[in-house]
Amino acid sequence: MAFDPNLGQLQCPYCGRAEAMPEVTATKLSATLQEHDLAAFIETNRTHIAQLATTAQEVNCPGCRATITFEPPDVAGKCPFCATSIVTQKSHAADPTLAPSGLVPFTVGRKVALKNLRDWLAFRWDWKDLKAIFLPGKLKELAQNKALTGVYLPFWTYDAQTNSRYRGERGEHYYETETYTTTNADGESETKTRQVQHTRWYSASGRVSRFFDDVLVPATKAISDKKLRKLWPTLAVSQLKPYSAEYLAGFKAQRYAIPVKEGFELAKAIMTEPIRSDIRSDIGGDEQRIHSVSTDYSQETFKHILLPVWMASYRYGGKTYQVLINAQTGNVMGDRPIATWKVALVIAIAILILIIVLVAANG
Repeated sequence: MAFDPNLGQLQCPYCGRAEAMPEVTATKLSATLQEHDLAAFIETNRTHIAQLATTAQEVNCPGCRATITFEPPDVAGKCPFCATSIVTQKSHAADPTLAPSGLVPFTVGRKVALKNLRDWLAFRWDWKDLKAIFLPGKLKELAQNKALTGVYLPFWTYDAQTNSRYRGERGEHYYETETYTTTNADGESETKTRQVQHTRWYSASGRVSRFFDDVLVPATKAISDKKLRKLWPTLAVSQLKPYSAEYLAGFKAQRYAIPVKEGFELAKAIMTEPIRSDIRSDIGGDEQRIHSVSTDYSQETFKHILLPVWMASYRYGGKTYQVLINAQTGNVMGDRPIATWKVALVIAIAILILIIVLVAANG
């Protein structure tokens, strides 16, 4: 049985028999998606340790060091992160890990994902997409040979109450009339006046508070943080389902590579700009300067969740490139290198045409 994103239930790929996923009540959902106390977990480091699935197997990619989890009869195949072949790598029973509180199931199936990938690769008569004609053939093959792999990626979500003390300055604009001399069209000097803006600065200090709910932090090192933030800019908590191993059937998963404590430091960095925005609002005036900020964090909690992505990796020019598709929204994101030989060929053809035109004009 494998989870079918189109049906939202388990289905046998051979006989077509379908099996509904366990019903989730509001009470069960609330209990399962409860936050874990961050300080308590860091102190004990053993809260809710379990295997992703009782039959889960893991393999370590020799290329990018990613740990990939899959369920038999699925096989490891190629690493979805770097395209290294891992078929011959010895798998082992998945090690216990912090059990996910929940996940967002795949709702975009392979067929739709491939269509979106083809659309993303397609050339349009638009300068923005002009480079599509220079894409290497290896990239275009991804949309033809069903190289997409469905992967559940690990994320942390963090909650925290923040209280920040700050020192800075408030700038208030005022205007003065300035006299200046200019030369008119007749070459004569003219005296004119204009209003010139100046700023008076006043010391400012105070406190601001903000509660952060479900700050999303990627827990994988196999894909850049920048890419994942574009792919999953926000998380709709309503999409989360209580974790069940059945959702992994037919897909791969990656265990978290960024520990929960390190992830919270990344979450703090995300919280920084909203806090500074609150400070600027609190200072008021026309301009603001922030000299120092000291933030206390309390009520820190976290969840471990899995988010679905269709992805493919390929090697070109000695580098690894990744294509990612959000398996909830269908949005595509990835690297599109340019085949330099195609660029050179187009330039050569353009030069040849120019020479022919010049010869014809002079002949």
